Formats: sequence, structure tokens, C-alpha cells
Amino acid sequence: MNKDISFSQLNRNIFIDSAKNNYFDLLIIGGGITGAGIALDATTRGLKTILIEKQDFAEGTSSRSTKLVHGGLRYLQNYEFKLVREVGREREIVYNNASHIVRPQKMMLPIIKNGSINRFLGFVGLTMYDYLAGVRKKERKKVLSKEETLKQEKLLNKDILKSSILYYEYKTNDSRLTIEVLKKAFEYNATLLNYVKAENFIYKNNKITGVTAKDILTDNTFDISAKYIVNATGPWVDDLRKADKSINEHSIQLTKGIHLTVSRERFKISNAIYFDNCDKRMIFVIPRDNSVYIGTTDTFYNDEKENPKINISDINYLLDAVNKMFPLVKLTINDISSAWAGLRPLIKKQGKKPSELSRKDEIFISPSGLISIAGGKLTGYRLMAKKIVDKIFDYIQKDNDNKFVECKTKNLKLSGGEFNFDTHGFKLIELAESKFYDAQQLNLSVKDSDKLFFRYGTNYDKIIEKAYELRSANETSNLWLKAELWYCINYEMINNLSDFFIRRTGMIFFEYDNIKNLINPTADYMQKILGWDNKTKEKKISDFKAKYLSVKNFFTKN
Repeated sequence: MNKDISFSQLNRNIFIDSAKNNYFDLLIIGGGITGAGIALDATTRGLKTILIEKQDFAEGTSSRSTKLVHGGLRYLQNYEFKLVREVGREREIVYNNASHIVRPQKMMLPIIKNGSINRFLGFVGLTMYDYLAGVRKKERKKVLSKEETLKQEKLLNKDILKSSILYYEYKTNDSRLTIEVLKKAFEYNATLLNYVKAENFIYKNNKITGVTAKDILTDNTFDISAKYIVNATGPWVDDLRKADKSINEHSIQLTKGIHLTVSRERFKISNAIYFDNCDKRMIFVIPRDNSVYIGTTDTFYNDEKENPKINISDINYLLDAVNKMFPLVKLTINDISSAWAGLRPLIKKQGKKPSELSRKDEIFISPSGLISIAGGKLTGYRLMAKKIVDKIFDYIQKDNDNKFVECKTKNLKLSGGEFNFDTHGFKLIELAESKFYDAQQLNLSVKDSDKLFFRYGTNYDKIIEKAYELRSANETSNLWLKAELWYCINYEMINNLSDFFIRRTGMIFFEYDNIKNLINPTADYMQKILGWDNKTKEKKISDFKAKYLSVKNFFTKN
């Protein structure tokens, strides 16, 4: 395992040298949750593995989802029973392996007049869901009367509400789940590089043998050689298939989903609520700390992939849906504190609406040997990885007559999730409380301590230790910001402010206004650790401010 060096930008040159000077069993292109899962599966089975990502890890779809590890209840409507069974049961596995960032969330399904789901169908559907997904007894559905429903959620529309069904899903932080998977893969000796782009494929006898890669941070190019190459680039998967001249009638259809964040003070709900809009599309409203976020839309998309835009029509759709279901709230565009848009790389089917396209994953293998995977759900990332690595071992057996190695990730705790007790009980909350006592001499509130604990899990200890060290060195201004930054630089491969504020912490989505006064102190401390000159620091600040302001521009310039 990687014990001598940490997963840090400070060691980037070591990782680049490894990429240049080794022959790998497997090269993965794409650093979202799918690529991360493949890297972990492959490296734990003994394959010499490298992963490259042209942006930051999780910068695409894997930081822009609905942030739920859920069993796909709505896929029952499309009769995708196998998919519901697979991802429903996988949901429990993901929770057990990363309990600090995958946590149970009560979900309410209102039954309304003229809705797409009546009480009988909802009851039958959720009974089937409980069975297929293997839901724990205490988390199984519960039917509530209209009065019981309104007692819990006073803002629901009384005129159309008939009853509700309460069940459980799991909330998560999608980009943090991705980075925790990658950190565990790194522990098992995977070579992992963000900001490295696959520029061209390298072939020998018409078979793909590697890529010419470009280090985005230095503009240097180098070759990476590997026996097997997987294209796990999500929305960009067809771009690589075109470069390989292997795209065919089985192609990707991108759909766009947007989410809006508002203050929880403005939209006071107790449970997450999953309701159907008048067009039969399902909408989530999910409480998270001091915020509530609303999503998602589902529209065809054929524009810029790096920064999908939010249209005024997207915003109005969600606001109209919420205001019909919660008429007393009367949300307007001025209530939106943040927003994000993400792309789903789904398998194209003629004549299907966006919401009707299957979320099932599919593997494409080109004549050159390029293995591409598309579709799928965040919840099913581990199973998708298993399918890919199983297939690679099938090839290995044929080529070398080597023994098949079984998947090892089902019970493998991710980085930060290495708890030695059953996290379904209250012990996790008790442990979070104990961590507050460990840090209380450093003027940290219970709320902020919990936030850090449920962001970093067992790795929170390193942040606490660093905070004490900084205090001993009289670096008391922005103490906890510096301690967290230090950890992310040294153990989570961050290179700039966006990596920190968007993907490692998610602050841009749920603490937007708090960032303003932290931009300069963050840049100053990163400059100190990473050795930036002043020109570089100013460029990093400018780049982040452009992204920071663009969040508001999503809904002020339309």
C-alpha cells in the first residue's frame, strides 16, 4: 500500500513520473464516481492501475447530482425491477462503507388528488420497493393520514393532499464520496492524477496501447502505456469513442438536471419530500443543514459539457412545482441562494422522453480494445466497477491463463469510513459528540465540529491535530479554515480554490454567502503551502471568483 507518500499536490511530480515510467495493467480515463470505483476495484484485485482526469476529480456529473444514494423508487414506474433490486441493495453497502457521508434520510411521498401515484399504488410500490431493496425493518414504509402528514409538514397543499407514505433514502455528498473512493484506491497503490487530459490514443497493430496525455497545469505532454484502457468519462464518453473511430448506433443522450438552493428559514420542512408535478415528473425537496435544495429537471442537452447552463425556464419549472405543492411558501427567484446543473450520460433510445430513458449502465467495446461505460447511477457505482473489472479479468484469463480474482469492495470501508462498530445505531452521533470535546479548546462550535466530522469521518482526527499544532505556532486567525485546507492539500490533491470550495466542501452550494470573506485567506494559506508566487495566487483568485459569481449569474442574467 502507499504508506510513504500522501495523496497530495506536493507529490504531483512523483505521480507524473510514475505515469511516465510504468507499464500499467489498466488505464482509466475519467475521475468521476464511475472511474473512481473502477480504480478501487481494480487495484484491490492486484491490477497495476492509473487514472487520469482532465479537470478536478468529480468536477463533472459526480459533483452535480441530487446527492442521494437512493434505490430508484421511480424506476418501478418503468418496470425496471432488476435495477431497483440492484441499486436498492447496493444502497446499504455504500452506507456501510462510508457512513460519515452516506446517512439515512426520511423521505415523504405525498398522495394527492389526480396525482400519478394513488394510495394503493404507492403502498404496493413501496412494499415491493422494501422487498426488492432489502430495506431494514425500522426503515420500511409507513402510511400517514392527511392529518398526520400535515402535522409533520404544515406547508403542504391541504386542498389536494389525501395522505402520504413515509420511507427512507440516504443522503450523501457526491463529490466527497468520489474522493473517499479515490483515497482508498490510492492506499492500494493506484496512481491518480487530476488535471491530466488524454490528448490522443496510441495504437499498435490497430490495438489501443496507451494515450498521449497533457498535464493541464504545466502544458507538458507524456505517454502512458497500459494493457487495457477504460473510457469512464461520463458526458464525454462519446467524444473518446469518436476519437477511437468506434462510435456506432449505440450512443449517448445527454440530459440536464438542475437544482436550486434556498434558505431553510424561508422553506421550513422537516423531511425530504418527493412529489409528482402536474406533468407526472417527480421532484425532490431536501433539507440540508440551513438550506433546502430543490430538483431536478430532466431535459435533453446538446451544448457545452464543462459548464452546463441554467435557463430561466429551468428555474421557473422548479419554482412553479414547489409553489403548487407548497402554496404558502411563494418562492421567487430572489429566494435562490445557489444553484447547479449536471448532465446525465444516458443510453439513447428513439422516441423516449428524457425521464423515460433508462438509468441502466451499458458497456461498449471497440475493435481497438477501448472499453467504454456509460449510463448508471451514483448508487450503483460499485457494481458498475465490478462489471468492468470482471470483464478485464476475463480477458486476462484468455491472454495469460491467470486465475480470476474476485471483487473485494463489498465490505471495504472507504477512507473516512473506517468505523469499527455498526453505524446504523447511535454510536456515530456519540462519536461525533466526542470529537467536539476533542476540539472544544479551539473555539469550535458543536455545529461546525459535526460538519467536519460528517465531511471527513475518521480523518477528522488529522484536522484536529493540525488545528492544535497551528495554535501552538500562534497561527490563530482562520484556524479551522487553515487546518481543513492543510488536510485537503496534503491528503485530497487540491490544486486551487474551486477544488476546495466546490468539490471538497460543497460550500458553494450550501454556504454560498460564507465564502466571500474566506477567498483571500484561503488563497494566502494555499500560497504558503504550495509555494505559489503572487501572480499565480492572483490568477487562482480570479479563476475562482469567476466561478463563484457565475453561480448567481445562472439566475440573474436570464
